[in-house]
Amino acid sequence: MTLSITIPQKASNADYEAVLRPLHEYNVSRAGNPNIRPVVLLLTDEAGTGVGGLWGQIAYDWLVIELLAVPEKYRGAGFGKTLMDQAEEIAKSDGCIGIWLDTFEFQSCEFYAKLGYETFGILDDHPVGQRRFFLQKRI
Repeated sequence: MTLSITIPQKASNADYEAVLRPLHEYNVSRAGNPNIRPVVLLLTDEAGTGVGGLWGQIAYDWLVIELLAVPEKYRGAGFGKTLMDQAEEIAKSDGCIGIWLDTFEFQSCEFYAKLGYETFGILDDHPVGQRRFFLQKRI
């Protein structure tokens, strides 16, 4: 069988699945089923429209928080901490041993440190002149 490398004009869900499928199969064969499940907490306005929140997933006994967004006009009112606290409760109730996430230097490192997160990695110059931090918290 001959393989070639193709660069799609526009990436599709099928393209993503073509890459994910063999990786997932390999991971399951080595580490077992990751039991992936989404964790979504929405901040909604009076009309019920989502205006921010937390997006993540539980896999292999860890919650990874992929997105946390509180609109600027609502910052400082405790919504971020409440979202993080609720995510931690979900992770605990699901049997997770920890939570990890990443954030840019210009975002929320101090916020996460106040919540007990510790840096386990730093990527310099992402974006150039800034750093990206990877943080974890054992629960």
